[in-house]
Amino acid sequence: MSLKTLWHKLGSPRWFYELSGPWTTGFGVAAALLLAVGCVWALAIAPEDYQQGNSYRIMYIHVPTAILAQSVYMTLGVAGVILLVWRMKLADMVLACAVPFGLWMTALALVTGAIWGKPTWGTWWVWDARIVSMLVQLFLFFGLYALREAIPRADAAGRACAVLAIVGLVNIPIIKYSVDWWLTLHQPSSNLLTGPTMPSEMYLPLFVNIIGFYCLYAYVLLASLRLEILRREEKTQWVQQQLQQPLPQQPQAV
Repeated sequence: MSLKTLWHKLGSPRWFYELSGPWTTGFGVAAALLLAVGCVWALAIAPEDYQQGNSYRIMYIHVPTAILAQSVYMTLGVAGVILLVWRMKLADMVLACAVPFGLWMTALALVTGAIWGKPTWGTWWVWDARIVSMLVQLFLFFGLYALREAIPRADAAGRACAVLAIVGLVNIPIIKYSVDWWLTLHQPSSNLLTGPTMPSEMYLPLFVNIIGFYCLYAYVLLASLRLEILRREEKTQWVQQQLQQPLPQQPQAV
């Protein structure tokens, strides 16, 4: 299969729906296993921090959600470009389905950051450059959600959301480099691929949780896309055939 053929197939809702079933299940199982292992490892096995004690353990939720929230927004930006350039219906569905998950991840990152900040900095909230830029991202997610709801025509709503998603990408490098460009309470950026400046017994459960959250994102996005495809394509013949398939019979007690 050529790259051009594969690219056009990826834009086909029917082909994506038929392909994504096993992947959805796989990512769901992986997310459950990785998050269970990572959370138990982080809360019960990882040692206390010599300065922060046990309060640092909120990091195992805060850091993955903050990183993932930015990745979700970058997904929206890429989907916006694809929608405006190639007019792929699947890209518009990604724009619709990824927004709620990204909104919740950004909100969770801000809340867990406040919980961590109280014992560490002595306050729930400061107008720190990174916190403010994450708050801007939360407003962008709210704006994308509200914009789609406010425009009655689906195609016009999709294009408007695509433009806003692309424009909002300017905030991603601000979040990333805010700790380097301005004086903030946050620690400087660290490379999680090469390992941050922390012992491996603290870093490894964090890495497991990050991968687990990404698997959760993949599962939620694929499952949401499958439902959105059925909703938008409900009048097509192939969806009618999917809906008319008989349910498996339950075994009867003797």
